[in-house]
Amino acid sequence: MTTLEQGIVGNGTIAGLIDETARYSWLCLPRFDGEPVFNELLGGKGGFAVNLRGFTTSTQTYVRNTAILETILEAKDGSAIRVTDFAPRFVDKGRIFRPASIVRSITPLRGMPTVSISLSASNERGASEIPMVRGVSHIRFKDPQCGFRVTTDAPVSYVIDEREFVLDREIHFILGPDEPLSDNVSVMAHDWLERTRSQWKDWARRLATPPDWQDAVIRAAITLKLCVYEETGGIVAALTSSVPEHKGSERNWDYRFCWLRDAYFTVTALNRLSAVGTLERYLSYLRSIVAQTQGGHIQPVYGIALETDLNEEIATELPGYRNHPPVRFGNQAAEHVQHDVYGHVILGAAQAFFDDRLHGRAGPLEFEHFEVVGQRATRCTTRLTQASGNTAAAPRSTHHRRSSAGPPATASIASPRC
Repeated sequence: MTTLEQGIVGNGTIAGLIDETARYSWLCLPRFDGEPVFNELLGGKGGFAVNLRGFTTSTQTYVRNTAILETILEAKDGSAIRVTDFAPRFVDKGRIFRPASIVRSITPLRGMPTVSISLSASNERGASEIPMVRGVSHIRFKDPQCGFRVTTDAPVSYVIDEREFVLDREIHFILGPDEPLSDNVSVMAHDWLERTRSQWKDWARRLATPPDWQDAVIRAAITLKLCVYEETGGIVAALTSSVPEHKGSERNWDYRFCWLRDAYFTVTALNRLSAVGTLERYLSYLRSIVAQTQGGHIQPVYGIALETDLNEEIATELPGYRNHPPVRFGNQAAEHVQHDVYGHVILGAAQAFFDDRLHGRAGPLEFEHFEVVGQRATRCTTRLTQASGNTAAAPRSTHHRRSSAGPPATASIASPRC
């Protein structure tokens, strides 16, 4: 049965969830809010699993101070394997290399383990399966929106047929864009692993962590970092969609978007740990929102690339987490009017005016840019104050959904936008 005991691997472009048996249950391509090609978390048929014959127990841990996940699977005959998963993220040619790719290595540890590989992918929100196309050392999943290629040094015939074989050597899989790799898959997997390990350790090393509960704080910081879409600086509230708030609630929301309130809390938490790079990227995201709205209405939530239309739809082909529908894609909260959002924009931007650690501290030009947000908030406050004195108060919106994983959002006003 699917559980929420999931490890996370990611790199600021994509993120995948892996359960305690080393099964990928969730992966969206080509970015956080893309098509869930692996969707077993919501009852779909897309996934990537390593099946050990006679499996009995598993142990799952992160490599210290990284987002590299290791899962040890043991069998009743004493054999054991290690599954190492990560998404490459490191500096290459002066920039952060963070492709829409994941790497999986499977290493025999004891005995003569017998394994099989299950690999399938879905599109159209679980409505259909993406067909496999075999290559010499790869398998292609052709789709114009979310297509990808899995290159491997394992026997491709065994993978396609899900046939059991003895794992007598380490094997590797690189899932990424549908294009050839530049080198041998084993060489690239090892190289990317070491460079990704170094990158995460260097990032964690610079954190200003308290002496108490240091391991937990570092792990929490890495998890928050994995929610940042680094291309734009947008920060998602969560990496998943439609995990119910509780059994039978039908409060199954898609959280793969950037709520400005929640993003402010994330940035604040990371900034207190001296992870100022996230703040700089988020400030760029905020500047673009303010420029886009030109002193007008600011939504409480945007897409990770500043999308404003987050039309909410129900995917009827996916049964939902533990058969608890509905499964939703998109979020109607983008239509809400929440006046506290202006304060969170200002609070999020305020750090740029006095933090000398930033590469470019904000000045008069930036002040004028964000001043329109304060003016907008003032106008809204004045009109709401005037409206509250009338006997016919403005009606409340019927939408009371939570805007993110946190306390209920400020009530939405259904009166015309101020």
